[in-house]
Amino acid sequence: MLTPSRLPSRQWATPLTIGGFLLIAVTGVLMFFHLTPGLTRQAHEWLGWALIAAVALHALANAPAFLRYLQRAGSPRRIVGASVMLLLACLLLPAPPQSSPPALVMGAIADAPLTQTAALAGKSVDEARSALAAAGIAVDDGQQSLRAATAGNRAQIGLAVRVLFDKAPAPERGT
Repeated sequence: MLTPSRLPSRQWATPLTIGGFLLIAVTGVLMFFHLTPGLTRQAHEWLGWALIAAVALHALANAPAFLRYLQRAGSPRRIVGASVMLLLACLLLPAPPQSSPPALVMGAIADAPLTQTAALAGKSVDEARSALAAAGIAVDDGQQSLRAATAGNRAQIGLAVRVLFDKAPAPERGT
């Protein structure tokens, strides 16, 4: 049994937990907004393990108070039970297939016939075919998609989209 003399010290377990949480929170927010300079992603992943260890030590340091809290009737047990159920649902339920909005847009453009893609880019089919041909991408006819024309090569699809949506610079004002 854990006696108070054998428990981790609250003097360093609590600050370690708070510091770990702040680091994970900052790197998580940066990653959410796709601002990942340097080692942000790796720091977030490894600091996550450090946070788990800090939380475990913090829970051990506060075990007597935590156990007293859980022995109360009512909401503490319901909150812990609901958290456990939510965790199990996250682990056991399959994730729905999804993609980011930009990837969905790129997929739709890549799969659309050239007639639709050219119209979206503000070009005629002939203008689009000649611009693509100049970039080394041959499109047989207006019904062929960029994915079919590039044999599904993502780099070539990206090049085709850049070529099609490249606009001439607007004339300067006042000239």
